[in-house]
This record gives sequence, C-alpha cells and structure tokens, in this order.
Amino acid sequence: DRHLRSESQRQRREIKLLLLGTSNSGKSTIVKQMKIIHSGGFNLEACKEYKPLIIYNAIDSLTRIIRALAALKIDFHNPDRAYDAVQLFALTGPAESKGEITPELLGVMRRLWADPGAQACFGRSSEYHLEDNAAYYLNDLERIAAPDYIPTVEDILRSRDMTTGIVENKFTFKELTFKMVDVGGQRSERKKWIH
Repeated sequence: DRHLRSESQRQRREIKLLLLGTSNSGKSTIVKQMKIIHSGGFNLEACKEYKPLIIYNAIDSLTRIIRALAALKIDFHNPDRAYDAVQLFALTGPAESKGEITPELLGVMRRLWADPGAQACFGRSSEYHLEDNAAYYLNDLERIAAPDYIPTVEDILRSRDMTTGIVENKFTFKELTFKMVDVGGQRSERKKWIH
C-alpha cells in the first residue's frame, strides 16, 4: 500500500509533454532550450558532440545554394567559382565523414559564399529549401573550421538534425518533473504519434 501511494505521488508530480509538429517546426529546438534553462545546459563533451552536425549543416547549406544557382538561372559573378563548385562537391564527402573542414575546403567555401552570384541565390532562398541557419554558419566559417572548434550554445540551438523515432528528455522545475517526448515530424515518422 505504501509503495502504491508513493508511486501515485511520484506520478502526480510528473508532467508529460508530447511535442508534435511537422518537420522543421521547432520541436527539437524547444527540447534543447529546456535543457539549457532547466537542466544545466550542455557540458563540454555534449558541446563537442554537436561539432559534426554543425559542420554538416554549414556544408549542406552551401551545397543547396550552389545547386539552386542552376535552377534559378543565376551565374557566378566570377567564372572561377564554377571550378570551386566542382571542388566543393568533391571535398564535402570526406569532410562530412570526418566532421571537419579542411583548409582546402574552407578556402573553396569562403570563395563560393563571397561570390555575388551565390549571395543573389541566397537572397532568393524562399524559392528552394534552405535551412534558416545557413547565413549564421556560413558567415562564421573561419571559427567553425578551426581545428579546436567547440560549438557554443548558440551554435547548438541553431543546429538542425532530423529527429527519427521517439526521444525522451526529463527536467525538473518547481518540484515537478517534466518528461518531454519529441516525436519525429517527417511524414514517415507520424505513424508513431498514434502508438
């Protein structure tokens, strides 16, 4: 009896929050914000774990812009950037797998991002899919590409990764335990919302 009462009290102090929404609606960002506010944030090791994702986000943003150039019929201002675009696609696979931007890739990315044609394409990003963190990362390539780079809290909050499956996070606020459940927003993940 005592055990049942204790369990009942514990359950009354546990609030379950189910986060539902379409892809890119901010569900995972809310979870990260709650972790920062109510669970002490991210320690050094947790920050380091985000480095490959942030590198991927920066590379993915630039490759999306470069692919969109042709679709939007925008030319590079400097014709030499066409060679850089080829180099970008050749160098990104190894960089993404290692979670680092080599000096060679950094040079290519800086030149491409600085080109007025790429900037014009970025200005038309509403015409193709580009994450909202693109300019944030691409404007700070030097810092992100540094060998000793450790992501900041802001870098982590702006990072984008597709949630697959069901992710549970707990935090405590005013003697209540909140259990946040983040369910993937991709169409293929929505069947899990029901179960």
